[in-house]
Amino acid sequence: MKIVVLEGSPNKNGSSNMLASEFARGAVEAGHSVQVIDTAHANIHPCIGCIHCGYEGPCSQKDDMDQIRHAILDADMMAFVTPLYYYGMSAQLKTLIDRFCAFNSSIQRKHMKSALLSVAWNSDGWTFDALEAHYHTLVRYLNLRDQGTVLGKGCGTPSMTRHSGYPKLAYELGKSLTD
Repeated sequence: MKIVVLEGSPNKNGSSNMLASEFARGAVEAGHSVQVIDTAHANIHPCIGCIHCGYEGPCSQKDDMDQIRHAILDADMMAFVTPLYYYGMSAQLKTLIDRFCAFNSSIQRKHMKSALLSVAWNSDGWTFDALEAHYHTLVRYLNLRDQGTVLGKGCGTPSMTRHSGYPKLAYELGKSLTD
């Protein structure tokens, strides 16, 4: 299976990217191919709502989104990776997802698998409620097949994350994937 990991953290060595690395390691060990896309540092402009794409065509903006679109449509699974910023995904990952507008139907037809990996400083029981609701809405709208989530509560620093059980959970999720 081809997996594209969409990293949305502006901190290249942060906790959410640590989970992404462990997820990818597990998936590769299970025999899958993994492509990691650093969406936070890619040249991706926000959707301007011009509808030039007609909801299933080329975008009027010329940036990295065209190659990311091809990577996504070539994959069998997307893993969304983000730190929790004010109880939602990072603006960088949200900017990428907003650009799905130009190829929603193509994603919907593929019935891709998906996963969500995130970390937060907060450790309250409701910490991830809004992010989980958004993710499950994307799963439903895009006809994705959820393979699981790793939601790292109390992971405010890479050191805190490294000493938690969440990297192992991310690895195990990647390792458990089947075609």
